[in-house]
Amino acid sequence: MSFAIQHSALRDLYDKVVAGERLSDADALRLFESRDINAVGAIADFARQRKVGNRASYILNRYINYSNYCILSCQFCSFARKKRDKDGFELTIEQIVQKAREALALGITELHIVGGLHPALPFSYYVDFLKTLKALDPRLQLKCFTAIEILHLAWLAKKSVEQTLIELKAAGLESLTGGGAEIFRKEVRHAIARGKESAEEYLDVHRTWHRLGGRSTCTMLFGHIEKLEDRVHHLSLLRALQDETHGFTGFVPLPYQPENNDIPVRTPPTGFDQLRTIAVSRLYLDNFDHITAYWVGMGLKLAQVALSHGADDLHGTIVEEHIFHMAGAQSPQLQTEAAMVKAIREAGRIPVQRNTFYEAVKEWPATAGADGLPNLTSTPMVNV
Repeated sequence: MSFAIQHSALRDLYDKVVAGERLSDADALRLFESRDINAVGAIADFARQRKVGNRASYILNRYINYSNYCILSCQFCSFARKKRDKDGFELTIEQIVQKAREALALGITELHIVGGLHPALPFSYYVDFLKTLKALDPRLQLKCFTAIEILHLAWLAKKSVEQTLIELKAAGLESLTGGGAEIFRKEVRHAIARGKESAEEYLDVHRTWHRLGGRSTCTMLFGHIEKLEDRVHHLSLLRALQDETHGFTGFVPLPYQPENNDIPVRTPPTGFDQLRTIAVSRLYLDNFDHITAYWVGMGLKLAQVALSHGADDLHGTIVEEHIFHMAGAQSPQLQTEAAMVKAIREAGRIPVQRNTFYEAVKEWPATAGADGLPNLTSTPMVNV
């Protein structure tokens, strides 16, 4: 037991975690309200170690946004454009394929593809680009679409959500993204994303996908107008769905970017707030194996620190990110694999390249200078 825990007012919660007891909503709120980040982080680090051991992961992936035209006007969004806007764009299938070819040449294993709710593209466009991308290389994993995009595509196809997902899966879709969760509390959601899908609709899309045998990630956008109680409520709904389906591979807390949007925020997420949110997520979401420190929103240095506060994943190389950067993120557009490996090693973790489903592709030696050939293939990153 660390000194930080031994002399902390949170010692009883540590004992609860050690005993394998589930934390209550009140426990989570107490952790959020604590100013003792060293103790909160140390408890979360214990839970991380017990869950996944000493490994920390990253993925070689590329983001592709097929269009930023969107029929919605979410107040927090800096990405969406209308057809009248000069900086709007939409990619042809040929342009998407070209980006995929470039990514494959770099060793990318996953394409992460999302976009706005386009007012005119037909359902066949989405099916066709999935099929075309999958034909490039069957090993390329396609992680595409947020829940609201699935609802939009179901409307376009005039089919149920289930049938729409079945057709997309047959075309090559392998995982849903977790974007669009924002904050589930109705009043907050109405204030920041009026017209977007409800919390119930978001959860039902993922529930349906999981029942079809699919896997997905999930998110929470924090640090805007929500209260700490709203964060706990959000996490509670995710934990309940995970209890039901076991279909989420990981959770990604997303720090709000305050620039270039219509939501005035006096105090955007601080480093303290980002670390405690990751730590509380690790402790409360006891049925999730993986918690990601999203370096695009946090910066790589703070994401590296988060590896000692409950996170076990740094996300990916990304190559080309628009959504957070159009909102004002100052992080680079990409990270090299070498930078990810170095950051993980400096945090005292063993670097592991993973795939979409958090299965290890290769494990690197714990220290630099001994790098050899990959020695792991498709090994699950969970200790059982």
